[in-house]
Amino acid sequence: MSAPEGPVDPEIPEDVARAMAVEAARADEQPAPPWLDAAIKRGLWSAVRVVLLVVVAVWIAFQMRHLLGLIIFALFIALAMLPGVTALHRRYGMRRGAAVGLMYLAAVVVVVFMVGVLIPAIARFADSVRESLPGWSASLTEWSQRVLGIPIDTSGADSVLSAFSLDVASWADEALGLVTSGIGLVFDLFTVATFAFYIAAQWPQIMRAFMSRMPPERQRTFAWIADTSIEQTGGYFYSRLLLMGVCGGLGFVVMLLVGLPLVYAIPLALFMGFVSEFIPFIGTYLGAALPIVIILAVQGLVPALVLLGWVIVYQQAENYWLSPRFSSQTMELNGAIAFGGALAGGAVAGPLGAFMALPIAALITAIVKNSGRKWEVIEIDSRSAAAADPTPSADPTPAAEPDPEG
Repeated sequence: MSAPEGPVDPEIPEDVARAMAVEAARADEQPAPPWLDAAIKRGLWSAVRVVLLVVVAVWIAFQMRHLLGLIIFALFIALAMLPGVTALHRRYGMRRGAAVGLMYLAAVVVVVFMVGVLIPAIARFADSVRESLPGWSASLTEWSQRVLGIPIDTSGADSVLSAFSLDVASWADEALGLVTSGIGLVFDLFTVATFAFYIAAQWPQIMRAFMSRMPPERQRTFAWIADTSIEQTGGYFYSRLLLMGVCGGLGFVVMLLVGLPLVYAIPLALFMGFVSEFIPFIGTYLGAALPIVIILAVQGLVPALVLLGWVIVYQQAENYWLSPRFSSQTMELNGAIAFGGALAGGAVAGPLGAFMALPIAALITAIVKNSGRKWEVIEIDSRSAAAADPTPSADPTPAAEPDPEG
């Protein structure tokens, strides 16, 4: 057994020093207490259980991803309906379930009308194009010979356009058959309608069930988030409906003025209004493309240019006057955030995600603006990029500069 390291106090006897060294060696070799090993084992098992639960939850969510998507969409529809349901319930004393049923009935009537009018109009347009092909070819050949002095062989174009018109007609028939016999689509619509019905009809009970599991201060936060969600989603939906009515109504008048038959004007106005307002950013151009092409084929170049000019003017009026008036009290959202949210939603869930992204982005923006601490911004040099824009003064006389020597 070795002597203890380091200098030994000369006053300590040698046998005592050896005993102290033995005790120190035993202390170094003493194992950890049992409770420490048990705590480590419990921590490891807890971590393993958490990881397994997360893996199982992710696997279950992946297997149920279609159903979860339908439930999320149903929640969005329910939040959009809640302002109308609440208004019918409070103003007219209608039961919430009956109010939801009335709104469903109105939606079904609109959808059936759009499908029943738009698809036959597309088929008639294809027939009109096929009947007009010989005249278009002759006019193109005559114009080329007269202006350019070069004859144009349009036989290939005739065959291509004829095949295109046949494809359009067959697509219309297939679309009508899909609407009438799409079992999977019907089941998904029924699932969404069922979840949305129960969420909207029993929203107060759902809210109280969640809030009963929270302390009072958290209940206030949860209620504020829920109310803001309803305000943003419902406001977005109803403002889009109003803009759809304005866009479709004015477009219908313009189509009639340029001579488009009523059988084309009604479905095209509905199509233009719906696509322009419910597909973010590119919806205006998609909604105007089909009516312009049909007017070009049926009425000619000048009426198509008239409709194009109206679309450009209306889009500017909507962006700078109509949309701010309709949305000022419903949804406040920065343009860059709206654009990025629509792109993110489209990347995650396609067109449906882009449609749902704007109210979700508005909700997140509202939560961020009303959360956390805020401080007053300090006064900084006016030449700094962070300086606020100067407020114009009513007095045009500039203020006197201070005397550096005074």
